[in-house]
Amino acid sequence: MELEKIKGVSDKRIKELQKLSIYNCESLIRHFPRNYLDLSIVQNLQSCNNYEMALIKAKPVSFPQNRISHSKRISYVKVICESDNQFFTIIWFNSPYVLQKLKAEQEYLFYGRIKNEYGQISMMNPTFEPLDKNYRLKGIVPVYKSGNIAQGIMSSIVRNALSLCPPKTTIPFFLERKYGLRDLGQAYYGIHFPRRQEDIKNCSERIALEEYFLLTCSFKLIKGGKERVRQNEYSTCADDIKEFSKRFGFEFTNGQKQAINEIFSDLKNPHVMNRLLQGDVGSGKTAVAYCAMFVALKSGYQVAYMCPTEILAEQNYKLCLKFFPEYETVFLSSSLKKSEKTIVKKDIANGNAKIVVGTHAIIQNDVVFKNLSLCVCDEQHRFGVAHRNALNDKGIGCDTLVMSATPIPRTYSLVLYGDLDVSEIKEKPKRRGELKTGIVPYKKYDGMLDFIRKEIENGKQAYFVCPKIQDDEEGEIMSVTALYEQLKERLPQINFGLLHGKLKDEDKKAVMNDFKENKISAIVSTTVIEVGIDVPNATVMVIYNAERFGLSQLHQLRGRVGRGNDESYCFLLSDSE
Repeated sequence: MELEKIKGVSDKRIKELQKLSIYNCESLIRHFPRNYLDLSIVQNLQSCNNYEMALIKAKPVSFPQNRISHSKRISYVKVICESDNQFFTIIWFNSPYVLQKLKAEQEYLFYGRIKNEYGQISMMNPTFEPLDKNYRLKGIVPVYKSGNIAQGIMSSIVRNALSLCPPKTTIPFFLERKYGLRDLGQAYYGIHFPRRQEDIKNCSERIALEEYFLLTCSFKLIKGGKERVRQNEYSTCADDIKEFSKRFGFEFTNGQKQAINEIFSDLKNPHVMNRLLQGDVGSGKTAVAYCAMFVALKSGYQVAYMCPTEILAEQNYKLCLKFFPEYETVFLSSSLKKSEKTIVKKDIANGNAKIVVGTHAIIQNDVVFKNLSLCVCDEQHRFGVAHRNALNDKGIGCDTLVMSATPIPRTYSLVLYGDLDVSEIKEKPKRRGELKTGIVPYKKYDGMLDFIRKEIENGKQAYFVCPKIQDDEEGEIMSVTALYEQLKERLPQINFGLLHGKLKDEDKKAVMNDFKENKISAIVSTTVIEVGIDVPNATVMVIYNAERFGLSQLHQLRGRVGRGNDESYCFLLSDSE
């Protein structure tokens, strides 16, 4: 159903919804809240814990003027408020409009994170509304990714959409009745407008079950398709692989050996290989993939190694030069000069280039291989099936090996990757240091910073990751630039670098090179470091608002540490239960 048929959706709002990839009624009701605010209780300021999210009743008493930080990039508004005879400070970053909405001596409800340092209480970027017009800050309130659409309007639009086009289940009625499943429409309403905290969990599980049922049916159909018959024959024997593995200088784990045996068996099979190689960061997936590549190379074929980012592609290009010195290796990405691309593409077409490492540039129409037989896709979760098929189409009857560090239970991976066989490496090489992961509530934030400071003083390095480039409108998330300024003030002895997606490519590379050379001790970043960053000396990862990330993304971020021999730590900052 079209968006314009929903009450409250104007032409202007349609454009804003389309920016959020919402094009019809169905996609609107599937635009689930990214978070919930529990505003059922107004709290006493004095009873709040440090770094706790709280709903406070207070009135402004003083309005200092806007300020500009010494960097001249971050403006802020400072307001002194009083709550139950207790004075505290509220600061909004990049929000000058706040001064127009607040009136002295009028009572408001403020929702944000409490900070208590040296007896000085403050809140940062809280959301607020007048006490006598308390419409949003009560009960359990959904928080949407809404662009320029106000949260209240977004909730109203979703409510109207649910009334207009309630979702219908695809699960047969007898199964619904047998397992006592709740109505799917009620589940959708409950996840958008829960009355209790348990509604969120129960409704999410019902919707997830619906998706799982559809996914299972889809891949059952895919598995019913015919397997492709092998076109390329490999002359490499098991002894050749064993000899090649000595180049790595360490004994392969049992998991690596088993994965190599499964891949080698696939390559000798009458049908082409389609295999997922799954293993934690540092488990040795790349070494296994290189063994598969060696089988194809020694038999006279070309190999393509596709990565989702240029940083990761450059890293693997250098490794291929090291481990395959007897084969011509080329690098291809969109950042190359036109003349450089022309030379590389010519070498690929005439077969001089045996190993082609690159980004999505590899699958462009004008890239032609002479005799491609093996395609390797690193970080599988960053590629779609279309990307994988496009790379396969560069050769005739290509074998495919895709890799993922995302932890997926084997039974689920068989459904999620229904067209792939699965190999799993469960253990890490003994040379790796232990990686410890823990959830840290904000009341322990200061102690965590002290620990990190000591790690850096001992010569180690750290990542600080937050989910946004800009402050969010609900005041729960600090922007990467604001966090950068705050950490520089809190830890002046540490040399910080700033990294996010809006920086120019050359600036990103400069920051990362300085970090790799330990000229920078810590990086404050968004998720641009998720893939392809390899700094063994980095032993600490801090992820702010960890509840805003999916499990897969958390695992990828966590994988940036624990890459060396030293014990490493990943701190997940969150007060969410």
